[in-house]
Amino acid sequence: MQRWRGYEAAPGGWGRSVVTIGVFDGVHKGHQATIGHAVARARELGVKSVVVTFDPHPAEVVRPGSHPAVLTEPARKAELIEALGADVLCVVPFTAEFSRVPAEAFVHDILVEHLHAALVVVGDNFRFGHRAAGDVALLERLGRTFGFGVEGAPLVAEAGTVFSSTYIRSCVDAGDVAAAAAALGRPHRVEGVVVRGDQRGRELGYPTANLLTHRYAAVPADGVYAARLVRRGGEPLAAAVSIGTNPTFSGRERRVEAYALDFTGDLYGERLALDFVAHLREQRTYDAIEPLVAQIAEDVERTRRAVG
Repeated sequence: MQRWRGYEAAPGGWGRSVVTIGVFDGVHKGHQATIGHAVARARELGVKSVVVTFDPHPAEVVRPGSHPAVLTEPARKAELIEALGADVLCVVPFTAEFSRVPAEAFVHDILVEHLHAALVVVGDNFRFGHRAAGDVALLERLGRTFGFGVEGAPLVAEAGTVFSSTYIRSCVDAGDVAAAAAALGRPHRVEGVVVRGDQRGRELGYPTANLLTHRYAAVPADGVYAARLVRRGGEPLAAAVSIGTNPTFSGRERRVEAYALDFTGDLYGERLALDFVAHLREQRTYDAIEPLVAQIAEDVERTRRAVG
């Protein structure tokens, strides 16, 4: 898959293409259906498929301070989109200036002049241009003018629930990682670098990897979880993960700490990923060390059963 920074990166002589556009945070089942449809139609037409997305999240530029929790970091999003068979991932820098581009100019400059769209595939709720003034109906009218087709991809739902990034963020925020996984089509992932903590877990017999996450990362609600710890180039490990402030020790800093089962070694400085499998329990405060250690032992066994 080719990766472009900005639509201006389209090479000279670029032919026709099938384009789909969106933030695609999470690359959830709905996104997968939209991108998959674009890829399939491109193959049918014998042209390239282009996925256009934006960085940073448009909300942060349009309404500073409103950046939503991020379900997939840029590198992970690119991997997931590549796995869907896209030929090109075009990441458009979303600036204040770009946010003021009228809907008609958005279509002409990006879809017509640079990407030479033969077909545009978007979700039914797609909006574009300054103040999100453009919708699918306008895109269809402009398509007739400029010579490209438009196909809307229906929203994906199960049991009456429409899958969206907003819905998945609400699941993660509530600690319902099972519901989030059902909408994503895979476990929700949190990534970060292992940094030194209080080393209290080591003293208790359960050394943990203290994960420093991105400030916008969609970290699940406080609690204890069963997860898979993914190391670069290594086999996934079952991990019991504690998220919270360590109330037993009067902690104040919210942390993500993972105890990797059956692992001995040093993880400091490594970049890891945690794929959340199940919520085990809420955070609790213990009056003594012994019941805390007993509870951790139970959490570890429940993690072993949940992850398998």
